[in-house]
Amino acid sequence: MPSLPMPYGAVFRFTTQNAQKIYQALLPELADEVNPRSKVQCVLEQDDCLVLSVAAQDTSALRAALNMYLRLISVADEMQDLV
Repeated sequence: MPSLPMPYGAVFRFTTQNAQKIYQALLPELADEVNPRSKVQCVLEQDDCLVLSVAAQDTSALRAALNMYLRLISVADEMQDLV
């Protein structure tokens, strides 16, 4: 099946000392395809920069993916402060 175009997108860069731990916390979610209308990629740039890239077929799918992953990143970062 051919892949559909993903004309909408966003890229976020988070500079934090917890970047590696947040990345490790996100790996299980990144392994699963949550929505076929969006694609999410998360990579580490150096030791303190986490880059989240989201591409989607429409604005609704983009919003849903961003809400989910930005929330996960926020919770993972807050948990590091508690540990």
